[in-house]
Amino acid sequence: MPVTLQASRLSLYDVESKLHLRQQFTTDDFFTQLLQSSPDLSEFEKQILDRTKQHYSYLAKRPLLEVTVKMVTLSPLLSLAGFYDPPFYTTLEESVEVESQDGSETVRGQIDVLVLQNSIWVVVIESKSVQYDVMMALPQALTYMSASPNHLANQNTFGMITNGREFRFIKLEPTPSPTYTLSKVFSLSEPENHLYLVLQILKSLGQLVISQ
Repeated sequence: MPVTLQASRLSLYDVESKLHLRQQFTTDDFFTQLLQSSPDLSEFEKQILDRTKQHYSYLAKRPLLEVTVKMVTLSPLLSLAGFYDPPFYTTLEESVEVESQDGSETVRGQIDVLVLQNSIWVVVIESKSVQYDVMMALPQALTYMSASPNHLANQNTFGMITNGREFRFIKLEPTPSPTYTLSKVFSLSEPENHLYLVLQILKSLGQLVISQ
């Protein structure tokens, strides 16, 4: 009988081993190319993102709960990226299960924010407290992405993990063997507003998935 495991308790080593994933240690050319091909942001979009960074900087002086992270940083990004408009729609706290390759274990978990397009998972976003390293969200995100219809249909799946202060994108390729690539870290600790770059990548990913 398969053993059921909770995704939130798995380490990156556990996820890579059970799901036979490996990291592609290359430069983030894919995400760099997305940025280069993305149109410039409007002044209105920049104003909203500047305001978002100001709100975050003020609120981050105290411990931020996960729900606050979602409201302060994620919601404006998802809205400006068009993920609240057709053909996308967003659901919260979606239950997922993924079975290990030999069928002996089932990993179960909850997705914090899930963006879908025609019932296909597009972007998985794991929001964690700002007190923790953004990479703590990677094992869960990879687990959820591995359960997506995109991945199971041998199509690329994209994700983003964040703790509210830092953002990192993931590309999961199913063939010839499951591999994932990480973007560089975009941080609100930098003097320039990295939310500009995050929004440009989100927009490009949305258009990429629609075109495919």
